[in-house]
Amino acid sequence: MSVNRRKIAVIVPKYGLVGGGERFVLELTERIAKNPLYEVHVFANQWRAVSDNVAFHKVPMIRFPKFLTTPSFAFFANRQISQMNFDIVHSHERVFKADIVTLHSVPHRFWIREIRKKKFMSLFDLATVWVEQRMVKSNPSRFLPVSGIAKEKFIEEYPIDTTKISVIHPGVDTDMFKPHDPETRQAVRQQFGFDESDVVVIFVGMNFEVKGLDSLMSAMSLALSETPSAKLKLWIVGKGNYIKYKSLALKLGLEKNIIFAGVQTQGIETLYGAADMFCMLSEFDTFGMAVSEAMACGLPVVVSPNVGAKDMVQSGVNGFVVNGRDSESVASNLMLLTDATQRRTMGIAARKTALCYSWDEMTARVLKIYAIHLTPRPLP
Repeated sequence: MSVNRRKIAVIVPKYGLVGGGERFVLELTERIAKNPLYEVHVFANQWRAVSDNVAFHKVPMIRFPKFLTTPSFAFFANRQISQMNFDIVHSHERVFKADIVTLHSVPHRFWIREIRKKKFMSLFDLATVWVEQRMVKSNPSRFLPVSGIAKEKFIEEYPIDTTKISVIHPGVDTDMFKPHDPETRQAVRQQFGFDESDVVVIFVGMNFEVKGLDSLMSAMSLALSETPSAKLKLWIVGKGNYIKYKSLALKLGLEKNIIFAGVQTQGIETLYGAADMFCMLSEFDTFGMAVSEAMACGLPVVVSPNVGAKDMVQSGVNGFVVNGRDSESVASNLMLLTDATQRRTMGIAARKTALCYSWDEMTARVLKIYAIHLTPRPLP
């Protein structure tokens, strides 16, 4: 017996390439494409196919002048989709019209005004806001912000019916990111020069300033000045201004307590497994997938209220939510987690929380929303 498959259009500029948002779309779309009830088409400007389950459609994009980038992609994507018959149009980008929109970021006007601190918007900014406004006014059946922060900011910016909003966080691969055996942990720690008695705080980020490394280093310095016997070590993984932060380490007297590991393209899960806690004190982060990955590896986490992944954190249970600029509070939380028993208890709770946010769980939630959208509505 043949199944009448529902046709789904997925809109995203880049598919299967590097980036947190791209990872979200890939994990979700590939899982939906495996479902025999759906036929999935991806409309993208660039892509890397990872299976034969998805059909791809090239969407042109005018890159110069720059202000045409967003509206041109939106125009061509919507025009192509209008020429085909889809049951659901699910966009992960600002377009003119979609049935379901995943909000991977905050409103662009808020981003420019509050995060970038720009007094005036460029032509690119104005064009992006224009497309975003058109998208909201097209009245999608459901908005799916990736965090409570994204939801809050969109409600502040636009008169969105809150009953049409469902927060759906990015998932985490709980099979890849998991607590590791003692032998692997010991081998990785030895590789990077950590003693087993060291209490290792891992920081992961590709932008040290935005991710709050300054605040973390200041808190580490304060914690060690108050408790010199504490064997706190900071493990910095990622890309940033090494010269600036090595100078800051010298200034704060942390040169013996910090290891810069650089960019690690493979095996990041083994690094989490070799650490003792995770910290991200971002000035602003719509979500922060490193948080959920660290929790899945059984690490208690310390995050700022500006990190969207704080939705997963119960202070005192699986981590702490603390003002990154309050060095005393951050230092106090780091010191609480130097206690092995406390750390172990909270790490177990962190792993338990992460299991509720697997990619399969996230996909199931999206499919429930698809089912609601596809359910015939009664006539008025």
